[in-house]
Amino acid sequence: MGRYTGPACRLCRREGMKLFLKSVRCYMAKCPIETGRPAPGMHGQRRGRKPTDYGMQLREKQRLKRQYGLQEDQFHLFFKRVAQRRGITGELLLQMLETRLDNIVYRLGFASVPPGGEAICVSWPCCC
Repeated sequence: MGRYTGPACRLCRREGMKLFLKSVRCYMAKCPIETGRPAPGMHGQRRGRKPTDYGMQLREKQRLKRQYGLQEDQFHLFFKRVAQRRGITGELLLQMLETRLDNIVYRLGFASVPPGGEAICVSWPCCC
């Protein structure tokens, strides 16, 4: 399973909000969001345009993928499962993402960051 191994603060800067992907640094004054660093890339300094509806939906999808540590294919499978169920699709998707084992381990406090929850789930023999 592939996962993102690059700089975590870059993802926070791209989204323009704290994703809490680093445990201690996100709470410090050194956080790039707190210091006001621009989004990464050549055109990160430009923030003048109003985002379109599609742009806002794409940003939200990318934020969820990055927050829960999913690749596009995994996220698409979750969405397909949720789309078949009755109810509000967005709420059902969030419920399904929150009930993943690595996220539960993170929410219970066994890991300080979401990728740490994934590492614990992979290394512990608790899922047999």
